[in-house]
Amino acid sequence: MSRKNRKKQKPVFPKEIPQEFFDRLTAMFGDALSSELQQTFIERPTTFRVNTLRAKTTDILAVLKEKEFELEQVAWLSDTYILRNKEKRDICDLDIYTDAQIYLQSIASMIPPLVLDPKPGDTVLDLTAAPGSKTSQMAIMMKQEGELVANDKNKIRFFKLKHNMEQQGVIKMSSPYQGELEGVGRNDEHSLSADTTGARTKDPSQPPLVGEENWKVTLRMEPGTVLLQEYEQYFDKILLDAPCSSEARFVSTNNKTFGYWKDRKVKEMAYTQRRLLLSAWKSLKPGGTLVYSTCTFAPEENEMQIDRLLERFDDVQVLPVEIPDVERLPIMKEWEGKTLSPEVQKCFRVKPTKDIEGFFIAKLQKK
Repeated sequence: MSRKNRKKQKPVFPKEIPQEFFDRLTAMFGDALSSELQQTFIERPTTFRVNTLRAKTTDILAVLKEKEFELEQVAWLSDTYILRNKEKRDICDLDIYTDAQIYLQSIASMIPPLVLDPKPGDTVLDLTAAPGSKTSQMAIMMKQEGELVANDKNKIRFFKLKHNMEQQGVIKMSSPYQGELEGVGRNDEHSLSADTTGARTKDPSQPPLVGEENWKVTLRMEPGTVLLQEYEQYFDKILLDAPCSSEARFVSTNNKTFGYWKDRKVKEMAYTQRRLLLSAWKSLKPGGTLVYSTCTFAPEENEMQIDRLLERFDDVQVLPVEIPDVERLPIMKEWEGKTLSPEVQKCFRVKPTKDIEGFFIAKLQKK
């Protein structure tokens, strides 16, 4: 049978979260806390932030009040709300969603940009950016002033990133591209880039456009380790929200969320993360800040990545991470017989709840 006619077999997923994963969770946190965490693999309520590049928060709240949406504001995140009485599909039917005046994003996903804290005028990299949730969040924080580079190596994800940046008002619509489209495969290592400038509607109620001389956005489709060869000690701030095994996003009633998990997957992700983190560090300016984050529990993908970076470079300073009103999980002091640097204790593990998924965040400064 030819490859063309051969039917692609659908993956067979386990019906339950693997016991091996729960055993690892117990080894990390002990019986009591592990049992508590097992109750958090649930569907969470819809959360969103107002896209202040497109709308005013007061106007959005007025629309939702008229439509009888019950919201809870997240006090420690700007313009962020939890939907309490309706479903995701209900808010997606509204014009404020289709017009990109709001952006659906999990609360935990908003934390890494908050910790990185990009400012107007900074030179910032979002290394693994698609679909662009954190990229657009950082553009708002930068007030569209400075330079923002967003990269994703996967062609499909790259164009999702581009679409979202246009829709959210981070870049102009239909920005020209430099690079060859033809022959660029889904995971091809060819370059595809777009230099763009910020764009908002000319509605007088909106903040004024930022001039080209003040706002530069570059979208790139490159393997991160290749891209960073062009940017030696270039960035003030780097966000590496690393590809990971996504353990904190497991939902016990949806086996697609955990169907690909294996101990081998953790090791594969750890290898990829290590290469990205080492390359990103070389692209950070002295005095610059890098935030490394994942949505997984595995120490191989979290604490051990920071420990290895400390062993590799003598100019790494781990900064303490404190997030108000967010519960934390213990940081590992050792794992599988390896004692970790005490500096790793300054990292932050978000404890999952009914509203927020687990996350790991490390904030690093180059001396």
